[in-house]
Amino acid sequence: MDNCIFCKIAVGEIPSKVAYEDEVIMAFHDIEPQAPVHVVVIPKAHIASGMNEVTKDNSAVVAHIFESIPQIAASLGLGEGYRVVCNCGENAGQTVQHLHFHILGGKTLGAMA
Repeated sequence: MDNCIFCKIAVGEIPSKVAYEDEVIMAFHDIEPQAPVHVVVIPKAHIASGMNEVTKDNSAVVAHIFESIPQIAASLGLGEGYRVVCNCGENAGQTVQHLHFHILGGKTLGAMA
């Protein structure tokens, strides 16, 4: 997608502090962190609108993300625990219409709202 900020990050058009990258996904540090460690994990291919656009044709990408998250979290020193969040839609706080997951940690996180 031409105007998608995460697509631009995935191809290196917009610089980011990369925490992990392979041929399918990228993880980078959030520019407005909500915890001491806050990394965003995206598929490099554009999947719009959060979880609502996951299909049997692209679900292997989501599986790959979840298989990679423990490795990413460990590399970030989050052995004491972390939270994974996916906001789906504006009312849930999704601001970029590209499927992504937040890894949050580095402190004791409070209860979810």
